[in-house]
Amino acid sequence: MKRTTLILLSAFCLLISACGTSSAAGPEKAVEAYLTALNAKDATRLSTLSCADWEATALMELDSFQAVSTTLEGLTCAQTGTDGANALVTCQGKIVASYNGELQEFDLSARTYIAENSTGEWLVCGVQ
Repeated sequence: MKRTTLILLSAFCLLISACGTSSAAGPEKAVEAYLTALNAKDATRLSTLSCADWEATALMELDSFQAVSTTLEGLTCAQTGTDGANALVTCQGKIVASYNGELQEFDLSARTYIAENSTGEWLVCGVQ
């Protein structure tokens, strides 16, 4: 009986410690989620992934994709540096927009995203 209780208690502690040590998603995951929301034309999600000062720009960028069909291809992002407390994130891949059968590609590597973690979660706060 004591052995079973000890095993169950150990398993419970292991489970709790695994949950407690999981870290929040990094800045690269926030940028990937931001670009996924942009591609999905999800204004609510895009807003929640943006800093207050960047939100209007993010929604304006979203508006530019509203009349076209988009696909997100080959998205991978990585933190490439810092700027003070902010993380700098670059991505590979592209957004392909289709309008009346014409395709236009937007190379994601052309921008460096600025991410900030002032609220406990990484948010996209601009581009360089």
